[in-house]
Amino acid sequence: MTSAGTLARPGLVLGQSMALRYALALAALVAALLFHLSLNSPLSLADQWGLLWGRPPESFEDFQFVYAALPRVILAVLVGAVMALVGSLLQQVTQNPLLSPMTLGAASGAWLALVCLSVWAPALTSDWGAWFALGGSIVSVVLVLLIAGRGGLSGLPVILAGMATHILMGAIATAIILLNQYATNNLFIWGAGDLTQTDWQWVTWLLPKLSVAVIVLLLAPRPLTLLRLGDAGAGARGLSTGPVLVVLLLLSLWLVASAITAVGVISFIGLITPNIARNLGARRAGDELVFSLLLGAVFLLLTDCIAVAASGWFPDMVPSGTAAALIGAPALIWFARKRLSARDQTALELPEGVPRVSRRTWLLAPVVLLALVLLSLCFKPDAFSFLHPLQSLRWPSDLVLSLRWPRIVTAACAGVGMALAGLILQRLIRNPLASPDILGMSAGATLALVLFTVFVGGSIHEAGPFVAFAGSAGVLALLLVLGRRTQYSPGIMILVGISLAAMIEAMVQFVLAKATEDAYTIIGWLSGSTYRVSDAKALWLAGGTVILFGLALATSRWLTLISAGDAIAEARGLNTSRARLLLLVLVCACCALVTAIMGPIAFVGLLAPHVATLMGARKVWPQLWLAPLVGMVLMLFSDWLGWSLLYPKQMPAGTIAAILGGSYFIFLLARRRLR
Repeated sequence: MTSAGTLARPGLVLGQSMALRYALALAALVAALLFHLSLNSPLSLADQWGLLWGRPPESFEDFQFVYAALPRVILAVLVGAVMALVGSLLQQVTQNPLLSPMTLGAASGAWLALVCLSVWAPALTSDWGAWFALGGSIVSVVLVLLIAGRGGLSGLPVILAGMATHILMGAIATAIILLNQYATNNLFIWGAGDLTQTDWQWVTWLLPKLSVAVIVLLLAPRPLTLLRLGDAGAGARGLSTGPVLVVLLLLSLWLVASAITAVGVISFIGLITPNIARNLGARRAGDELVFSLLLGAVFLLLTDCIAVAASGWFPDMVPSGTAAALIGAPALIWFARKRLSARDQTALELPEGVPRVSRRTWLLAPVVLLALVLLSLCFKPDAFSFLHPLQSLRWPSDLVLSLRWPRIVTAACAGVGMALAGLILQRLIRNPLASPDILGMSAGATLALVLFTVFVGGSIHEAGPFVAFAGSAGVLALLLVLGRRTQYSPGIMILVGISLAAMIEAMVQFVLAKATEDAYTIIGWLSGSTYRVSDAKALWLAGGTVILFGLALATSRWLTLISAGDAIAEARGLNTSRARLLLLVLVCACCALVTAIMGPIAFVGLLAPHVATLMGARKVWPQLWLAPLVGMVLMLFSDWLGWSLLYPKQMPAGTIAAILGGSYFIFLLARRRLR
C-alpha cells in the first residue's frame, strides 16, 4: 500500500500541476477577452453582457460592438489557436522547435496563391480562396522539403530553405502586384495581417473550415507520441511514419491556408507558442497540442490589444500582423540562441564545382558581359520578330542612349556591390549561404530609407546612401551584440538575421498598409528598380563601386587568412577582430550604396560568389574578380529582360534577379538532395 502510494504521488502531483496550468491559462484567456473588448468598445461591461445575451443593438456603439468588436475578438481567438496548434503539430512531427508555418514557407506560398487569385479571378476569392491558398502552401512546402530533405527537418537546413522559398515567392508576388496595380489596391493591409471586421462574414466562413482542428486533436496525439521514439521505434509498434507525416502535414496546411485567406499573414504565433507551452510543462503530445492551442488564443488576443492601442497613438491603423512580428522576432532570436546546436551550422551546403577557373571561362565572361551591354543598348523590343530577330538590333539614337546608359551602369554596379558583400560575408562567417539579404543588412538599409521618407518627407530616391548605411550598420551592430555570446557561430548569425529581416519587413508592411499614393512608389523601389536613376546618381554609384572594389582587393589577404581559421590568421600576425570589423563595415557600405540608389537586391549576393566557386574560383583573389563579373551579368540580363519581355510594361531588375536567382538556387539545392 505504501509502495503504491509512493508511485501514485508523482502522477498526482503532475495532474495537479497540469490542472493549475490550464486553470491559469483559461483565466488569462478570459482576462484577455475582457481587456480586448474594453479597448475596442466604449460600452460598459453590463451593456456588453446584455448585447451578448440577446438585447437588440440600438445605438452606434451597440452596432460597433456587435458587428466589429465581437467578430474581431472571435477571429483573434480562432486564428491564434489554430496557428499555435499547427506550430505544435509541425514541431512535434519534425522534432524541430524552430519550425512553424512561416519558417516552413507555407505562409508565403499561400500569400502568392491568393495574390494570383485576387488579380486574375477575384470573384473566386470568397468561395475558393482557401483551396488556392492550400495549393500555394503545398507547392511552397514541397520545395522546402526537396531542398532540406527529411534529414534536414530537425535543424537549420529547413529554416534556410524556407527563407529562400519565402524570398522567391515574395518576389513573384511583388511582380504580379506591380503589373496589376488596380486589382491589388486592397492587398497591402491584408498582406500585413488584419483582424479588423465590419460584420460576421469571415467568422462564419472560417469557423467550419477550422473544424479540422478537432480531428487533429483527436487523432494526432498517439502518432506524435510514437514518432518521438524515432522511425524504428514507431515502426516496431505498427506505425508507418510516412503516411502519418503526409496526412498531418496536409491537415496543417489546410488550417494555415484557411486562416491566411481570412485575415492575411500573421507570423510567429505558431513558432513561439509551442516553445512556451513546453517551457511551462506541456510534455506529452496531446497536452502540448491542447495547451498550445489555448496559449495561442491568449497571445494573439494580447498582441491584437497592442495593435488596437497603438492604432490610437498613430494616425493610421496598426495591422495585427505587424504587432505579432515585432513581438515574435525577438522571441525567435531568443529561442534560436538556446536551441541551435553546432551541427546545424554547416549542415546545408551547395555543390562545389570544378577545382580551378579555366582559361576559357576567363575569356568568355567578359565577352558575355560585353554582349549584354550591347544588347541592352541596341535592342528595340517593338521591332522584334522571331523570323528576323537581327532587325531589332540597331545603334540607339542620342535620346535612347541617354536613357539607357544610366540603367546599364546602375545594374552592373549593383551586381558588383552585392557580389562583393556576399563574398566577404561568406568568407567571414564561413558559410556558403550567407548574404546581405539573408542576414538582414539590406532590410536594415531599406527600413532606414522608408522611415526617412515617412517621417522626414520627400521621395525615397532622395534619401541618400548615408541613411541607408545607418540602417545597415544598425543591423550589423545588433548582429555583433547578439552573436558575441555564441562566438558568432554561422547558424546563430543567419537565424538572427532572418528574425531581424522579418521584423523589419513587418514594419515596412505597416508603412505600405497606409495605402497612400506613395505605396506603389515604395514597393516599386523595394523591387530594385533602375527606372528613375539619373545620370549623376549612376556615375556616383559607379565611382563608389570602384572604390569599394579596390578596398576589397586590398583586403584579399585578410579574407584568405580568416577563411583558413582565426588561429592561423593570428599566427600570421593578423588582428582578426579589427580585420573582421573593417570587412563588415565594407559589407555595410556595399549594401547601403546599392540599396540607396537602386533598392534592395535579393539573391545576387548569395549566388554570385557561389557561381564563381562553381566555375573554379576557390581562392579569394580569383573569386574577387569572377564573382563581380557574375553579378554584373545577372543584373544586366535581369534589367534587359525586365524592360523587353513585357514591353511596353516594365518589371524592376531586382524582382527579375530575385526570381531567376531564387529559382536557380532552389534548383541547385534540390538537385543535390535528389542525388
